[in-house]
Amino acid sequence: MRIGRFVLPAVVFATLLVTGCASHNYAVAPPPPPPGYAVPPLIEQAQREGFRTGSEDGARDAYNGRGYRPRSDRKFKETPGYSPELGPYRPYHDNFQEAYLRGYYKGYNRA
Repeated sequence: MRIGRFVLPAVVFATLLVTGCASHNYAVAPPPPPPGYAVPPLIEQAQREGFRTGSEDGARDAYNGRGYRPRSDRKFKETPGYSPELGPYRPYHDNFQEAYLRGYYKGYNRA
């Protein structure tokens, strides 16, 4: 029974060693892309179109005195500018919405 006395503390120590302490949550940014990496046309188009559309809509809403509501805009939900020739829809949709939110923030706060 003496061995059982040391097993639980050893398991707890090993768990903390492997998982880390809960009070130290560090966000680690992904590494930058390697040199010569080209952004796929689908992603590039989605980010460009989303940011442009979002900044226009954000500036318009700020100018008209509307509240900050980027997710309620029809364009945010429909993600215009997609063409099936670019590739699958879901990556376009996700990147468009992310860029739209950044653009809306910039447009709304600039106007």
